[in-house]
Amino acid sequence: MNNKKVFLISNIALSVMVGSFSAFANNSDTLSVTANRFQEPSSSILAPITVVEREQIDRWQSNSVIDVLRRMPGIDVGQNGGIGQQSSIFVRGTNSNHVLILVDGVRLNQANVSGSSDISQIPLSLVQRIEYIRGPRSSVYGSDAIGGVINILTERKTEGGTLNATMGSHGYQEYDGSIKQKVGDRTTLTAAGSYLYTKGYDVEANGNTGGHPQPDRDGFMNKSLWLGVNHDVNDDVSLYARAYGFDNRTAYDAYYDSYNKTLTDTRALFSRTYDGGVKFHRDNYSSSLNASYNYTKDYDYDPRYGRYGKGSRFTNSEQYNVQWGNHLLLGNGSIGGGVDWQRQSVKEGSNGFPNKEHFDNTGLYLTGQQKLGNVIAEASVRSDHHSEYNWHTTWQSNLAWEFVEGYSVIGGYGTAFKAPNLNQLYVDNPLWNLEGNLNLKPEESKQWEGGFEGLTGPLAWRVTVYRNDIENLIVYKSAKPVDTYENIGKALIKGAEFTGEMDTWVFHHTFNYQYIDARNKETHQRLDRRARQQLKYQLDWQVEKLDMGVTYQYIGQRTDKDYGTNENVSLGGVSIWDLTASYPITSHLSIRGRIANLFDKDYETAYGYRTPGREYFLTGSYNF
Repeated sequence: MNNKKVFLISNIALSVMVGSFSAFANNSDTLSVTANRFQEPSSSILAPITVVEREQIDRWQSNSVIDVLRRMPGIDVGQNGGIGQQSSIFVRGTNSNHVLILVDGVRLNQANVSGSSDISQIPLSLVQRIEYIRGPRSSVYGSDAIGGVINILTERKTEGGTLNATMGSHGYQEYDGSIKQKVGDRTTLTAAGSYLYTKGYDVEANGNTGGHPQPDRDGFMNKSLWLGVNHDVNDDVSLYARAYGFDNRTAYDAYYDSYNKTLTDTRALFSRTYDGGVKFHRDNYSSSLNASYNYTKDYDYDPRYGRYGKGSRFTNSEQYNVQWGNHLLLGNGSIGGGVDWQRQSVKEGSNGFPNKEHFDNTGLYLTGQQKLGNVIAEASVRSDHHSEYNWHTTWQSNLAWEFVEGYSVIGGYGTAFKAPNLNQLYVDNPLWNLEGNLNLKPEESKQWEGGFEGLTGPLAWRVTVYRNDIENLIVYKSAKPVDTYENIGKALIKGAEFTGEMDTWVFHHTFNYQYIDARNKETHQRLDRRARQQLKYQLDWQVEKLDMGVTYQYIGQRTDKDYGTNENVSLGGVSIWDLTASYPITSHLSIRGRIANLFDKDYETAYGYRTPGREYFLTGSYNF
């Protein structure tokens, strides 16, 4: 028998063996790679996991990665306006830089060296699948994975081709296509490309530009291209190579520099990624080796003076990654382990960096899972060596017990950390009176989690409670003679979430509720932009050939900062409805329509920045 088929059958056998510990039908039959860095059935993963395929993204008719993520459990989104505007992702109440963003299993290069990934810049046309793990994962991935991990997978899964054209509100237009084709018996070629443009709208609402009104349209443009080749050397070994990139241009509202008479309100972002590797499968053992390189150029400038003119800011960063992972099915479970190396660097002349700076990180990790009667136990441990702060070790353990057929109790404890970023370590900007601090320690987290899951009639559900203590938070510190960064912050986050899924007649229901109490541990003030309560509900149904969907999201009250006065402000709760429909005209051609924010609610996810209001979109899609 083909060894790849043996490996897949072994994985499915493991899924059947432990499948009763995960009730969610949409995940239980899929294979995921994010939880432990090897392919395994989602039903065998004890951490809460959400997987979204390209088919679901098309059903929702999302036009940005942010729109996809806002529907997921435990996620708060803060965005300074519409498509392409700066955004923040808060997972389970943690900071926006406490979620690890991966693209094809490799860390997203943080172009602005802030340590927080601006996910609004990733074109949705590149996304074929998203895997989202909630809870600590530093014991598998290292730094950043305090709140969770979001892994964006880019390679098209099925052979064939797709062409899409979309028109919408605010001058929105998008054209994209992808194709996957076999060449001979062992080689597969994949290509994808897209163009997106929107005129946008005036995103600034009140005072964030320092009393200098800018009644203009803040639009966005993106061009992207993806190319890949996979070659099966034999039944055991395959080689692959990929190259992809995107060019973005964003107009936004900003402070007017009256001294230099400049208005730096345009961003241009250029990103290129090249990677390749080899995969090996034989019987119950698999191994993979991957190497990747990314360079990103990020410009902010006044269009009157150009990218290198007066008032401009520029960051030129590079990232190198090498990863080697191994997985062995053993007994009633499996073990895995490997090593990875990463270098992040910012080139000389980048904003705030008169000299080239970089750091290296090498990580060693080991994971394991075993089924013992009605109990599943899993554990992982990792040690990271950073070129500035030496070794740092994290670990995690989870247990699941099926106490009644179809019902399980799950608990776990894990540690996680966030390493200082390039800006916090090395920045040297006399103009801002700011210096980095090489004595910084990593931010550290200790998390407890417990819950139940089960299948009650048609309802598959899971309820989870958690507590997260975070110390050594790095904060900006005004000091003499220069400002810098220090480890003086602490946070305590407590939360609960309920997720469920069920079918009734022709209707499919997916819903989740979350409650979060995220506070500064010393002042007891609530952390900004985290809604205390959220309710998310998705209803899908099909009548004859017409496919319909309704999305409802309630975002509860939040706090934020008025950056003009530096005072706390309150953002009220809001209910948002979206409506979608699609209809196949022929076996190859279909049309889709969406009304976003159906009742035209006026709300903000970041204080002082408008959301777009009601929007209309119409898409034509051709498959071949």
